[in-house]
Amino acid sequence: MKSAPHKVGILKMFPDVSGMLYVLQLRRALRDCRTVLDVGCGGQSPLRYVRHLTHTMGLEGHAATLDKARSSGTHDEYCEVDIRQLAGAFPKGGFDACVALDVVEHLNKEDGALFLDQLERIARTRVVVFTPNGFMPQGNTEAGDYQEHLSGWSAEDMMRRGYVVSGAYGLKILRGAYHKIRFRPKWLWVLFSVFSDICYARFHPRDATALFCVKCIDR
Repeated sequence: MKSAPHKVGILKMFPDVSGMLYVLQLRRALRDCRTVLDVGCGGQSPLRYVRHLTHTMGLEGHAATLDKARSSGTHDEYCEVDIRQLAGAFPKGGFDACVALDVVEHLNKEDGALFLDQLERIARTRVVVFTPNGFMPQGNTEAGDYQEHLSGWSAEDMMRRGYVVSGAYGLKILRGAYHKIRFRPKWLWVLFSVFSDICYARFHPRDATALFCVKCIDR
């Protein structure tokens, strides 16, 4: 039985409309899935806003972050596993979908490719990957928290793997680390970012801040 999540408003988790549009993308991508493995779930996963799911597992390699995830009550189960050690941890086709939201960029390119291979093995019908568009410098916030970015992934990288790629968070030039708006006044550039997201960036992922990637698995 899934515990009730703390009442955290969507505007608190995503302080601008682009974040809410991202949640809507996630809902659409998982609309016909019921069981989901959330790999690198973080302290407060966006899956807390995907209500139709019947069983979800949050996986984290950082113990302190996993404790925060448990406190959020988003998932039915939690598991502490290094994301580089997924092979053998879960059966082939063990979940309807695997999601990795802001995860693959924390691995080097070789490990990242192997990581995607494992997601595609574990997922029965769908893999969803969200990642910055290209390399975005970012360091650790505390020792061992896996926050450092080690690679960058382009729309072409993901398309070659069979993903359908759309843009997210508006034009890349407007945002920096953690997808934060770079310019002031912030409210004005947030509006421009939202406008660019809806009207342009999602259809032209090469120019977007981030990439929303979906692969259908044919078994």
